[in-house]
Amino acid sequence: MLDRWIVDVEPSPTYPIYTRANAGEVYPDPVSPLSGSLVFQQGSELGWRDSYERYTMRADEFDGSRAEILGCFGGYLYLNMSLTRIFGARMPGLTPEQVDLQYFGTMPGIPPYDERPEDVDIERSGALGAWVGELLAAEDLPDLRDDRAGVDKVVAARPDLRGVTDQELVDRLRALVEPYRRLFDRHITVSAASGFGVSIVGQVCASLGHPEATMALFAGIGDVDSAAPSYALWELSRLERESPDLAAGVARFQADFGSRGPNEWELRSPTWGTDDRLVHAVIDSMRGVPDDDSPASHQAARAEEADRLAAEMVASIEGDAEAHGQFLAGLRSGRLHLAGRERTKTTIIRLLHEQRLAARELGRRLVERGHLGTVEQVFMVKADELDELLAYPHAFTTLCAEREQAYLELFELDPPFIIAGAVPPLREWSRRGADDQDQAAEGDVLTGIPGCPGVARGRARVVLDPADPTSLGPGDVLIAPITDPAWTPLFVPAAAVVVDVGAQISHAVIVSRELGLPCVVSVTGATRRIPDGALVEVDGDAGTVRILEVDAGG
Repeated sequence: MLDRWIVDVEPSPTYPIYTRANAGEVYPDPVSPLSGSLVFQQGSELGWRDSYERYTMRADEFDGSRAEILGCFGGYLYLNMSLTRIFGARMPGLTPEQVDLQYFGTMPGIPPYDERPEDVDIERSGALGAWVGELLAAEDLPDLRDDRAGVDKVVAARPDLRGVTDQELVDRLRALVEPYRRLFDRHITVSAASGFGVSIVGQVCASLGHPEATMALFAGIGDVDSAAPSYALWELSRLERESPDLAAGVARFQADFGSRGPNEWELRSPTWGTDDRLVHAVIDSMRGVPDDDSPASHQAARAEEADRLAAEMVASIEGDAEAHGQFLAGLRSGRLHLAGRERTKTTIIRLLHEQRLAARELGRRLVERGHLGTVEQVFMVKADELDELLAYPHAFTTLCAEREQAYLELFELDPPFIIAGAVPPLREWSRRGADDQDQAAEGDVLTGIPGCPGVARGRARVVLDPADPTSLGPGDVLIAPITDPAWTPLFVPAAAVVVDVGAQISHAVIVSRELGLPCVVSVTGATRRIPDGALVEVDGDAGTVRILEVDAGG
């Protein structure tokens, strides 16, 4: 076992605290060398820095010689918690602790915020305050439509990849990095905006003695791009397996959503477009759900309930002009930017898929010529090695095979949830499943963060891989380690969702609210402690999971 992965970075000495929270929604599995060096280092890191420098940070607060915002340790992606806390310290109306809760949830071992004098910056707080005024006044996000239209043009203009030269494939990989950086900048800005609206509403709800109402007010908001595949797959699940329309429907689904799939930010991963077995597995998991239990009906019910609750809240503060204005502005902004956050992700993933397709075509050719053992081995090459790969492909045959073996070993590791200043050598990391926690017994209550309101009972089904949902049936409670958009269709047959790691605006919460499912996130060790098949009760208002019966015969 290596002590470092080849695209690992050193933790920032200035901003030393990193977390896997939310990062696991982007890269649940280790980062390949090509993704790490091309996408993560050249696109995501710099795009995030662009966003920070617009409002939150000064350029001279970053070290230009190193990656500081995104960490890669043992091949696993981490987010810099120290920097997001500075955002909380400088943003009027927010605190570092509120930012922790919204973006990272509650997990053991998170160091408390230690304020530094330099975290306070009047000039930057002024810039953030002016930006807040803009986002609270926004009623639409036209730039996001423009971004999506721009990527539509890139996809439509894709050449026949089998007909271009090897160099043109590499050129295409590189040419898409800069537009990716710009899109990632937008994604980070919209994500920050979504958290602020939720915070404003939360503060008003708390002042009225109803903090639990916050999440219900953001349920069923509609137009959430990451939920769209679930609606399409639902329609396909209504067709009989033998129906000739199913094959045509799957082809249409792949044309519309082919960029999405498990671990979709990783170039090496298969998607719904490159492997239709993933599509059929999800369709099969939905078949047993009754027709009147559609995701659209759940969304409509949640939207109606959210509007009713909002009307009650508005009526209760009618005489307080300041609270009334803040609540309405925060509610509108939070709903707008939460949906926008998912749209920016979708747009980025579609562009990223264009890089994936170009790299896979290059890999296919190198396999055909005898230089690589599999198409996937092309992702073992770093960005600065692409020219050398084209010139001397035979030199990478053994190297890529050895790197792939080391890469696959990283999947056996259990990455620390928090990195604070120093990264333990990989030989000291625990193995997945090695630190098994005691399973919960009947009557035990596991506590997390309320994600989406409601109470549901069902059999617990622990699913560790969204590509294999065969154990999940209608009415079961989905118990997952963490979710990205590939998990979204699995929400449809589920009665409720419980996630090991998550926060108030994480993917699992946003989609559960869209589909109207009780959801609890940040339930530490849920996938290890909750027995598969146990009868459980999920209370999305209280943020609890109660074990009702362990020997449930399920």
